[in-house]
Amino acid sequence: MEYFKYLRQYVGHRPVILPGSVVIIVNEKNEVLLQKRLDGHWGLPGGLMDLGESFEEVAQREVFEETGLVVEDLKLLTVRSGSEYYLKVPNGDELYSATAVYYAKDVSGDMKIDYSESEKMQYFPPDSLPHKLNDKDKRSIEYYLKCESN
Repeated sequence: MEYFKYLRQYVGHRPVILPGSVVIIVNEKNEVLLQKRLDGHWGLPGGLMDLGESFEEVAQREVFEETGLVVEDLKLLTVRSGSEYYLKVPNGDELYSATAVYYAKDVSGDMKIDYSESEKMQYFPPDSLPHKLNDKDKRSIEYYLKCESN
């Protein structure tokens, strides 16, 4: 059982802190891989930590589960947390995320969409990101681009 589901058995919908990771995957054209989730919004591949995992292991596992890609040579970009990372999901669960943001340019494997989580995967040029990109991931991509230009 995923840790957050186990935890919810005891705390119900009350706010919890949930650690996780996302990965900015960049191809040779400097385009960013995004997934269109089932709610119609685009975002970075990633997810929540399970017991015993490191942030890097979460990043690698989630990217593989969601995209079929294997990420190598992950670079830690930043960690996002705080009150602006509060979220109340449609079922009433409340959480504060603490998210490690990685980037990777070295990926292998064949892209395979996990249709239980996503409806589409696509690389986007940084200046043409989709309109329905979630704000947190947009800020992470902008931060990555700023760091890369320095």
